Amino acid sequence: MKYLTEFADPALAHRLIDQIRDSTSRRWSIMEVCGGQTHSIIRHGIDQLLPDSIEMIHGPGCPVCVTPLEIIDKALEIAARPDVIFCSFGDMLRVPGSEKDLFQVKSEGADVRVVYSPLDALTIARQNPARQVVFFGIGFETTAPANAMTVYQAHRLGVENFSLLVSHVLVPPAIAAIMESPTCRVQAFLAAGHVCTVMGTAEYPPLCDRYRVPIVVTGFEPLDILEGIRRTVAQLEAGRHELENAYSRAVQDAGNPAARAMLLDVFEVTDRAWRGIGTIPASGWRLSPAYRAFDAEYRFAVTDIHTAESDRCRSGEVLQGLIKPHECAAFGTACTPRNPLGATMVSSEGACAAYYRYRRLELTDA
Repeated sequence: MKYLTEFADPALAHRLIDQIRDSTSRRWSIMEVCGGQTHSIIRHGIDQLLPDSIEMIHGPGCPVCVTPLEIIDKALEIAARPDVIFCSFGDMLRVPGSEKDLFQVKSEGADVRVVYSPLDALTIARQNPARQVVFFGIGFETTAPANAMTVYQAHRLGVENFSLLVSHVLVPPAIAAIMESPTCRVQAFLAAGHVCTVMGTAEYPPLCDRYRVPIVVTGFEPLDILEGIRRTVAQLEAGRHELENAYSRAVQDAGNPAARAMLLDVFEVTDRAWRGIGTIPASGWRLSPAYRAFDAEYRFAVTDIHTAESDRCRSGEVLQGLIKPHECAAFGTACTPRNPLGATMVSSEGACAAYYRYRRLELTDA
């Protein structure tokens, strides 16, 4: 299939690995920001094929994983109300809150529905005018345009029984927070290609200059990732710190102007809490004043719910790249996909889920 088989060619992959090995003269630590890239790296064993001098650090790029515990608890509180139809993508239903998850609330009688688009939730709202319909809008810049469009359409159509529970976060402030951490050991970044298809690349050169790190925009197939690593290592070895676009077949410098205009209209920048990490200033979006009536937090008066993170789960350290998943004592024992302690184990993009699925046996054998 075009753009799949071509970017998973084993012979080309080994040539790229040889080039990386031949050009590496010292140890380098590179963070892939995106959870989809993490899964590709672990699934295809890319980190094991690279020379020992190259360490891949898994970053906070899983949208489900970084959704804070208090937002999950707010979702549970809203979903349990008898007049509410709570809609979400399926990967949020098993993310644990303080005491339960959305599946458990559904089993107790709540009307929780899996949808494939926020527009599906808007359709449900129009079909059920006597009930409140809430869509759980999480994620990075990639999923935000569709959520913004849905709120815009609800406003335009006068659908007053629809609202959005918002937990959108932004990549560039997270990179800045990682670089400013006293425990940071990241020397370069692979940026998420799908985020840049929406937002473009203009926010990254200032980060390269401020923190003197290379940032290479990268795709998700094995050859995409290896090419991103090759370009990153070339910069590190040469002492350069620039933005490079290694995903030009999808990413343009200006991104998607129509999507960006929609985001600018519907959302405004705000401080956001990140699960296991804490609050990062100006790292997220909330609905702008013109659309605040569609904000589920205000509509259902759950803004005062605040929840402390569990000390049993080390997902925050995983998300910051401080430990690998298997270095957590609960990994694969007290914490499994069936009984997760944190979102990194249950999310389809979580680093812990990737290690459990693709590495559990070999780590056990080791």
